[in-house]
Formats: sequence, C-alpha cells, structure tokens
Amino acid sequence: MLDKEQVHKVAHLARLALTPEEEEQFTTQLSSILDYFEQLSELDVTDVPPTMRAIDASNITRADKLEPYGDRDAILESAPEQDGEFFKVPKILNEA
Repeated sequence: MLDKEQVHKVAHLARLALTPEEEEQFTTQLSSILDYFEQLSELDVTDVPPTMRAIDASNITRADKLEPYGDRDAILESAPEQDGEFFKVPKILNEA
C-alpha cells in the first residue's frame, strides 16, 4: 500500500502539481495497480520465453522492383530547374 508521501514524491519527480484530492485519488489507484502486479509476480513463468509484444507482429513489405518510367520528359517538366536531361538542385557540399 502506498502512502500520500510516496505519491507526492513520484508527482514531484514527474513534475506534476497535484491537489490534495488528486493525491488521495492516486494513492488509492496506484496501490490497486501495485497490488495487481503483486498478483502477477506469483505466476510461474520459468518456461515462458521473454517477448516484446503480447502478439506476433511483423512488417509487411514488398520487394523493390526497378521499373523504368515511360515519360521522362513529364518528370523533368515538373522540376523547378533542370539542366538538360537532369534535375538541377542547390549545392549542399562545402568546398574544403
């Protein structure tokens, strides 16, 4: 069971300003949460491998396929500046 002083200390560390009513409320709520975790600690998990998620998740990606774009002129026309068949972009490297 947490007391108000512990809740006040946690609130201070989290830079939260709690009213006395909120301290009372959080004392009760946090104590209930910690009691629940105490129940979980009674479970035997020696044969349970550690996981990052409760369910399996994976990224669904597709293989990159290189395909030429048919209308090169249309792409170049949309560029703010071009130099012949190339995009013209600002220089970003410093001369050393």
